[in-house]
Amino acid sequence: MLIIAGLGNPGAKYAGNRHNIGFMAVDAIYRRHSFSPWSKKFKAEISEGELGGEKVLLIKPQTFMNLSGEAVGEAMRFYKLQPSDLVAIYDELDLPAGKARLKTGGGHGGHNGIKSLDAHCGKEYRRLRLGIGHPGAKELVHNHVLGDFAKVDRDWLEPLLDTLADNAEMLVRKEDSQLMNKIALALGGKAEEEKPKPEKKPAGKSHIHQARNHGQQKLPATGPMAEMLKKMFGNKGD
Repeated sequence: MLIIAGLGNPGAKYAGNRHNIGFMAVDAIYRRHSFSPWSKKFKAEISEGELGGEKVLLIKPQTFMNLSGEAVGEAMRFYKLQPSDLVAIYDELDLPAGKARLKTGGGHGGHNGIKSLDAHCGKEYRRLRLGIGHPGAKELVHNHVLGDFAKVDRDWLEPLLDTLADNAEMLVRKEDSQLMNKIALALGGKAEEEKPKPEKKPAGKSHIHQARNHGQQKLPATGPMAEMLKKMFGNKGD
């Protein structure tokens, strides 16, 4: 089983907040595929279904963002799942609006919902970060995060959520880079190319090896040292 957990705050007051983009993403997946009606369990709203032939549990913690891990951790223990069986979807200030990143593990980046998941679920789960942009100043962050998306945001928000929902099976198949490319293309960007691997530097040589070859110093041809070497080793061709 795979758990897909969208993070957000419960209640109509927060429904349109940027901080609730995780809830919005899970709702989009729910609408696009055949899932059971929402029910309440594990301090959360949950829905069961299948994606790509695998059982999937959608979960929206109802504990408020800062305690998200309590709900998700309870579900993971109930189903005896590992961190690798979890995908968390949440808002990311440090990504431009409409950008997405998906990776396993990492830091919480100051996100209280992720701090809670790390504490209750372990850290090696997959994290799908959806960019909401940064307001530009620290003192504006709180109102930005807990503010509703503007009408103009629909231009990128709707295609982002639609593309994620259409291709949710990729989360099950762990086709992470392919999913990121589809989202990038849907938002008018380019598919993310694989970064060229840096050229390998020559293997470092030991100090002894370097000393042996440093300058390839020539043996003296004249003088007392030359005479002694001749006696010891003889001339070439002797």
